[in-house]
Amino acid sequence: MKPVLLLIPGMFNTAAIWDALLPLLQPEMDVRIAEVLTQDSIVGMAEDAWTQVQDVPPGTVVLVCGFSMGGYVAMELLARHGTHFKGVMMLDTSAQPETPETLLAREKTISALQRNFERTVEGIIPFSLHPDSLADPSRVEGMRRMMHAVGAETAIRQLRAIMSRQDLRERLSQLTQTVLVVCGQQDQVTPPALSRDLASLIPGAELHWLEATGHQTPLEQAPRLAELLKGLASRCTSPHPEPSV
Repeated sequence: MKPVLLLIPGMFNTAAIWDALLPLLQPEMDVRIAEVLTQDSIVGMAEDAWTQVQDVPPGTVVLVCGFSMGGYVAMELLARHGTHFKGVMMLDTSAQPETPETLLAREKTISALQRNFERTVEGIIPFSLHPDSLADPSRVEGMRRMMHAVGAETAIRQLRAIMSRQDLRERLSQLTQTVLVVCGQQDQVTPPALSRDLASLIPGAELHWLEATGHQTPLEQAPRLAELLKGLASRCTSPHPEPSV
């Protein structure tokens, strides 16, 4: 039976964030995508994500990949239903709790979104993408179109959910799954130091860097992500797992 992969989008993402990745994984995996646009908490997102894999037959290998805010959702999902997942990819995300400084920065983003949504979007795009990706008009337009589809109201709701999330670092230290922590080397949104910290919290976690990549790794490095996810699935289905490449 093919493994099931649950993909969890980040903030300001529709399911389109995974469009470049899906053809590289199917039909080898049963890929399902969580919806994170309607809930008002990370817990609510995690419980809705759980419904995407509740029908999986016993014995099936289930993997989860959480991108950015989706990583927060994946952590909550693992804290609640971790025994059902065998492999995990934490993608451009962080385990660090909110601080007065990050809370203030998020409040400023909320104010900017309320004041001028279009201008704020145009500021986020170059901050999120590597310069090579920023030079690709189709990639920039795809990101812009996705963010406009999400809209200010939903983005603000997601920010509020992030601001009230739980500190799950202790739970992460208890994970027994095969875990890959993956980050773009030029990620400015969740810088590489946060991925190093995250990997250090999880027993046996492997850290993988994506060269010439910013924060939007599913858009910028779909082939490499597919390679890593296939390797993760192979290790989780093999009776004698081999190291990831």
